[in-house]
Amino acid sequence: MSAAAEASQGEAEFLFPDVYAFVSDYLAQVLRRRLNGSVATWCPRWWEHPEAGARLSAVWLAFEHLRHDTALGMSTWWLHHADPHLRVLMDPDVGPFAACSPKDGHTAYPFDPLPVDPRPS
Repeated sequence: MSAAAEASQGEAEFLFPDVYAFVSDYLAQVLRRRLNGSVATWCPRWWEHPEAGARLSAVWLAFEHLRHDTALGMSTWWLHHADPHLRVLMDPDVGPFAACSPKDGHTAYPFDPLPVDPRPS
């Protein structure tokens, strides 16, 4: 057997083909929150927020890895991956969705990127 064939056999297939399917078909179906803008908020166009895309991709990849651990995988995923990222994402004051709402939708680029000075020479 070739090295490439052995590597592909060793790699588990993803349950969800991409982060969009993971968020739409799993996360959005499992999570039930009061999205009132004072306790938690969400943007229906979450992919328009670079931080949300990065965090949700990390959550998805951790899910795909940890789901194979039938003993503690999902508990580890919730406690150490999903919960901390969702707290940041859904924070109505300082999270990336703070200017958006589930009812009124997405607000395009409400916040500027972090300021960065040029690297010293």
